[in-house]
Amino acid sequence: MQSKSRIHADPPLPQDQFDQIPDSLVILILNKVADVRALGRCSVVSKRFNSLVTYVHDVYVKIDRVISVDSDPFDESLNPASPKPRSLFSHLLRLMLLAILKPFNHIRNPGGGNSRPLIPQVSHHSPVQVLKNFTHIRNLCMELPAGDVGTEDGVLLKWRAEFGSTLQSCVILGGTRMDRHNAVDGDHSNPAAEEEIGNIPESFYTNGGLKLRVVWTISSLIAASTRHYLLRPIIKNHPTLRSLVLTDSDEQGTLTMGVEQLREFREKPVAASATANRTQVPASNMKLRYAPYIELPGGMGMQGATLVAIRPSGEGGGGSRKEAFLASAFDGSFRAAVNALLTRRTYLLEMNGF
Repeated sequence: MQSKSRIHADPPLPQDQFDQIPDSLVILILNKVADVRALGRCSVVSKRFNSLVTYVHDVYVKIDRVISVDSDPFDESLNPASPKPRSLFSHLLRLMLLAILKPFNHIRNPGGGNSRPLIPQVSHHSPVQVLKNFTHIRNLCMELPAGDVGTEDGVLLKWRAEFGSTLQSCVILGGTRMDRHNAVDGDHSNPAAEEEIGNIPESFYTNGGLKLRVVWTISSLIAASTRHYLLRPIIKNHPTLRSLVLTDSDEQGTLTMGVEQLREFREKPVAASATANRTQVPASNMKLRYAPYIELPGGMGMQGATLVAIRPSGEGGGGSRKEAFLASAFDGSFRAAVNALLTRRTYLLEMNGF
């Protein structure tokens, strides 16, 4: 009896269901990733991911360390070998550069075998070069490795600034000490009386309290204006930007720019300081509020609590917007500190541009 042979067709290869997801949904997922290093890892998963990574709208860049650079003017201004500016804060901020991990060395531009790395030798490139192939960025957040203003141990200093082509507003919150006790420092002599009338005690002027607040204010404005100046090439190269935030891992200072501020930045020339690589701070009016001690949620207390609100001179109106900016400048217990200080007496000061 002859054996019968049968011909069996190879089973069909399983279809990759992930390929059925539309590009728009993949980009939405990548927007949730945001972190530029994680996006670098995603880009080596497949050619499709590689081609879509550059279209993300939301990007987060963490600057881990300072590295030497070469070439373009933005890089040169950050090069440690270049002449040091007169301002210490300016020099420290000029040293900012991005250190991105190795996955970005494998990102390649779509379009054939002769494609070159999307971000070649990333570990030796500035944020400008790292971001240049992300062509659709709308929301960019960058984080520096540390705060810019040095303070003594136990001192609290936080600031938040809005910029267009120049400073639009700045809020500074400071305290000589944060603790869990109801102790008070030497900034006042009779806390009950001062609390009742809301006046700044005389000792505030004689024991260096006012001088310390002036140092906080000037240092914070120098830090903010230096950050703003260094953002020029990034804003120029990314016309799709709608919001830009530059903060630091210490959560000391935050610079923000929205749609209107970015438009103003592009339309009006930035006035640079004559003595350092930073934007010139215009002549401004300052409102200072002070409390010897305020209690915060969670059992914390702030000694020598100070709130300084800064606006360029001659800019009237926008009262509700200014109050909203003050109230939302900080989160958590620091927002509670701002709200408590807003009930205190206001002292007006004027400051020349620098």
